[in-house]
Amino acid sequence: MIKTYLLCFLLGLFFFRNDKTKERVDYHLENVKETTITGKVIEIIDGDTFKLLAGDSTLIKVRLANIDCPERKQAFSVKAKEFVSEAILNKVITLNILKKDRYRRHICNVIYNDTLNLSYELVKKGLAWHYVKYSKNVLLQDMENNARKNKIGLWQDKNPIAPWDWRSNKKRKKVK
Repeated sequence: MIKTYLLCFLLGLFFFRNDKTKERVDYHLENVKETTITGKVIEIIDGDTFKLLAGDSTLIKVRLANIDCPERKQAFSVKAKEFVSEAILNKVITLNILKKDRYRRHICNVIYNDTLNLSYELVKKGLAWHYVKYSKNVLLQDMENNARKNKIGLWQDKNPIAPWDWRSNKKRKKVK
């Protein structure tokens, strides 16, 4: 009898828990083909990551698809973050969610000002690399090639280091 009451109590806690926690994150889209969500950007973490408050008050951590912005302490990381802040912070945008990564971030194409793709704009302005390990987008590659050729943004440096190489070098230094 006590076991039955305890089971009912625990099930009640599970099904009727308070979902209005401060940073509730939506994890039900594990392997979604593509879902579109609109919401307001409330925090910029870095050039390719931010937090969005969806219409249903769900907090979503977003990672831009197909690109990689410079890491903190890398040249142009501050400029990339500033560009993203000016473009989308406190604005309503549209996410085309492609999937989730191992850090449970939603990998998305981001549309702002009704028609602009944030990944495209960052690459065109030389503030991000086309992340060829995860993307075969020919248009992004053409945009990166153009930015390189015209020495736009990070391509002004003589030897810009891709963020994935920067992270790899940082890990090797920690091992030593």
